[in-house]
Amino acid sequence: MPAAAPGGPQAGEAARAHAFAAIRQAILSGDLAPGRRLVEEDLASSLGVTRQSLRAALLDLTAEGLVERVPNRGARVRVVTAEEAVAITECRMALEALCAVKAAQRITDAEAAQLRELGENLKRSVADGNPLRYSELNRELHRRVGAISAQHVAIGLLDRLHGQLVRHQFQLALRPGRPEVSLAEHLAILEAVADRRPHDANLAVRAHLASVIEALRACDQPDQPDQPARAAAEHDIPRYVESRSPDVPGTGQPIG
Repeated sequence: MPAAAPGGPQAGEAARAHAFAAIRQAILSGDLAPGRRLVEEDLASSLGVTRQSLRAALLDLTAEGLVERVPNRGARVRVVTAEEAVAITECRMALEALCAVKAAQRITDAEAAQLRELGENLKRSVADGNPLRYSELNRELHRRVGAISAQHVAIGLLDRLHGQLVRHQFQLALRPGRPEVSLAEHLAILEAVADRRPHDANLAVRAHLASVIEALRACDQPDQPDQPARAAAEHDIPRYVESRSPDVPGTGQPIG
């Protein structure tokens, strides 16, 4: 986190934007885990902004669905239930399908070559048994398809939706066997876009996110056969989301 400015805490719109961006990134990167209490005094001091600017940033984050206000307890990183995660993913399905269709219609030869190279990296990460690297590349694939599509409104909406799914993305990334399942789905999206097949791109995205929804629901079932593996994955998650202090974001990298 940036140190406080020598001349005292910053105020105004610039300070509000700075605090918003810093806390948002800490949530998206997993440095601030769902349920983590956000202590205004500590955050304002760490970010070098006034309490008023910090509160304004927290209100913006609340509107974005990343923070929630708890009566008599202050603010905390919002916990998204599995049911909500399914609903969010259903919204993602329509938006990402639109982006994939438009990307397939607009893609250049150079962009297609880059997508295929990304596909090789996805295969390698799964072969190496590196689920967190696979998750990073997964997010990069979705980001590139969105950029190629030039659907800026859809991209902005997807960015907000993705931010609310951080914990569930950790769960799926660490669930045994999940990367192998989703690899074929991602390669189908990638190839359809690179080959300029809009119809197939639409179907591939919808099939992939239907699979994600099924996996989310399975993770929420207490009596699944792979429950011990699920519990192990849950136990591993805090290793990636702990920050350097209980209430101040650290500098971990996004993993998706």
